[in-house]
Amino acid sequence: MTVYLITPPFTQLNTPYPATAYLKGFLNTKNISSFQSDLGIEVTIALFSKEGLQQLFDTASKCINQEISDNAARILALQNDYINTIDDVVLFLQGKNPTLAHLICKRDFLPEAKRFAQLDDLKWAFGSMGIQDKAKHIATMYLEDLSDFISECIDPHFGFSRYAERLGRSANSFDELYKALQQPLTYIDELLIAILAKRMHAVQPKLVALSVPFPGNLYTSLRCAQWIKANNPAVKVAMGGGFANTELRSVSDARVFEFYDFITLDDGEAPIENLLSFIEGKSSLETLKRTFTLVDGKVTYFNNHACADYKQGQVGTPDYSDLLLDKYISAIEIANPMHSLWSDGRWNKLTMAHGCYWGKCTFCDISLDYIQRYEPINAQVLCDRIEAIIAQTGHSGFHFVDEAAPPSLMRALAIEILRRKLVVSWWTNIRFEKSFTLDLCLLLKASGCIAVSGGLEVASDRLLELIQKGVTVSQVAKVNRNFTEAGIMVHAYLMYGFPTQTIQETVDSMEMVRQMFKAGVLQSAFWHQFALTTHSPVGMNPTKYGVLIEEGKLGTFANNDVVYTDKTGIDHDAFGFGLKKSLFNYMHSLCLDEPLQSWFEFKIPKTKIPNDFITNALLEIEPTNDKPTSKIVWLGNLPLVEEIIKSKKGNQWVVASLTFQSKKETFNVKISRQEGEWLASILQKLSINNFKTYTLQEVKSDYEATGLEDFELFWDNKPINTMNKVGLLRL
Repeated sequence: MTVYLITPPFTQLNTPYPATAYLKGFLNTKNISSFQSDLGIEVTIALFSKEGLQQLFDTASKCINQEISDNAARILALQNDYINTIDDVVLFLQGKNPTLAHLICKRDFLPEAKRFAQLDDLKWAFGSMGIQDKAKHIATMYLEDLSDFISECIDPHFGFSRYAERLGRSANSFDELYKALQQPLTYIDELLIAILAKRMHAVQPKLVALSVPFPGNLYTSLRCAQWIKANNPAVKVAMGGGFANTELRSVSDARVFEFYDFITLDDGEAPIENLLSFIEGKSSLETLKRTFTLVDGKVTYFNNHACADYKQGQVGTPDYSDLLLDKYISAIEIANPMHSLWSDGRWNKLTMAHGCYWGKCTFCDISLDYIQRYEPINAQVLCDRIEAIIAQTGHSGFHFVDEAAPPSLMRALAIEILRRKLVVSWWTNIRFEKSFTLDLCLLLKASGCIAVSGGLEVASDRLLELIQKGVTVSQVAKVNRNFTEAGIMVHAYLMYGFPTQTIQETVDSMEMVRQMFKAGVLQSAFWHQFALTTHSPVGMNPTKYGVLIEEGKLGTFANNDVVYTDKTGIDHDAFGFGLKKSLFNYMHSLCLDEPLQSWFEFKIPKTKIPNDFITNALLEIEPTNDKPTSKIVWLGNLPLVEEIIKSKKGNQWVVASLTFQSKKETFNVKISRQEGEWLASILQKLSINNFKTYTLQEVKSDYEATGLEDFELFWDNKPINTMNKVGLLRL
């Protein structure tokens, strides 16, 4: 095998991180053999097994010579109950043992420790019918209890979706990481290396490429590289991925290259192809693309500008083969259907476009290639890839991991999905822009869109303008309403502590969020504290945003996160707990009328936002999308057309009765006979099954060609305006 692609522990338990699948798909187009592993899920299933827990508790019993918490002591005392139930629980969470849900929900099958003290009101949260999700939630708490025990008694760095993340986040200097790597292997390290050794023996690669998306993968990637260098010195080791792309653009510490031979930046296709050519002796160092390596003891960067990056249509279809797709674990951490999408379900990952079509947000690393270079993918190519991945994996759920999916491409993709009659469930990241009309949301829903997530950020119009978000709070509320009415769930990314943000603005932002949850137009959200990065507009022009950056020598390792002082002097950290606690309750439809002060132990100012601000915004009449260039699409079945005679005061006339049957209701329209005949004929032309898409102007011309008059009066009448219920959409 030529290339061994590795995702080191830990990313997600429910689905593979897509970077290696993307690269394997590209390597397939070049006839380069490769093998991929998600070592995170492999370590997890080795650890959380009957044999794994037996070894874990044996190790803990030998190692514990200090006082441990009551919670850890309880788990240790119940070790046999954990050992005897773990295999069945993991099988259940893998979807292989669904009837176990009944036992789990009885609450006397699984041992319970500290995590269960915060367990949601299960009857309220899941009702009487949601037994599978209820059991997943209980089983998740069971695993979290074991995770707490491991981090307290075995390995303080352990976490399900991250490992030694603190070491990665505090990595301006390589010193602490380097010191940790000189220590003996931890229990988790030993599990990882045992699996890696077997894989290396079977694969026999020339190159190992470690994809490191997050700080929580960094330490384990270094442990993998360390073992490979010691035991397979002829094999070259390269590191790439999101962490390198953002954090290691100025790496200069030569010690890093005791572990990796190469570090590549940004899109990996061209760099890995050139790297292989160099390793095989077919080209020189100077041909490497966006690659760091050690030359005469000094970290040196090579970037062959003559080598262009591949277009998105050339990189191939992501290939998920080799991955243990039947081993992934679905978990439900909190009882919120939108929030659970990140941990529940096997989602195939795809992107609609490279980069961000907006590319202006001042907190974002918009100067970097993965955001700056916008390149959409043709909807037909996307659907080809969707079909290929479904055929390979047997899973029809897709998470489009775009920075922000373009509305026009989402529309084209939805139409193509419907034309091909594909059955898929999908969700993605968006900007809450006004082009997401109710009709567009209905189209997306019809194609299988179940949820969207987007940045509301600070929920303050002044700060949204400073961020250059291009939206207002009122606009976000209206867009959320459109998605919600269409049956699509909405998650909002929220931010606090943005430069110049006042305490009053933090409180007012919180009130905006409360009102959106109360109005039912927001189903899930998460507060993030602002972090200043080197490659963002704020980082590149701090004085404009009232930020003071601490002067100091550039670090020799990770240099993206910047230590700064906000001139306001506000302690934004103090608000974190209250914001997150309130949000947890709002997501469960609880405490929506509680005063904001109740979430804080210190005095906060009263909000200046009227308590009906969001309600009033939602009552504002939105203009219809009736531009001549608007696309008109018919999603429904053709109607049954009948002629009926109406009479009034002795007069009789014939009208057309059009009866539409949708999946959920029967809908009837009565109009003049001539208009009815025309409407029935035009719906055939507008059908989503036809290749041609008609504009409103073309529909009007067709109407007038039959001799009918007053198109606008007919088109704006109530019967036509309400036909979006059965599939007549204006896009």
